[in-house]
Amino acid sequence: MNTAYDVIIRPVLSEKSYAMINDKRYVFIVHPDANKVEIRQAIETIYPGVAVERINTVHRLGKMKRYGRNLGRRPSSKKAYVTLREDSKPISDFEGMAQ
Repeated sequence: MNTAYDVIIRPVLSEKSYAMINDKRYVFIVHPDANKVEIRQAIETIYPGVAVERINTVHRLGKMKRYGRNLGRRPSSKKAYVTLREDSKPISDFEGMAQ
């Protein structure tokens, strides 16, 4: 990967991810070839002052969809569940979203 912004594509904004913010767990869509070490370095580079404790990754296979008679597939993606340390400050982009 070239930069941290090539590894972290975008955050996942859903009800499930909002519920995990209180536990300092955040969800990101990451590059499919990124490993946990690269994801950790990218998070700590993009958000200074954040200390990552654990990362869980999930490969999500794209759904099969029909377009008339033709079959197609939505793109596959990789998600990273990032857990921060207790003494770490929260990610500033997500503040105010947790309820």
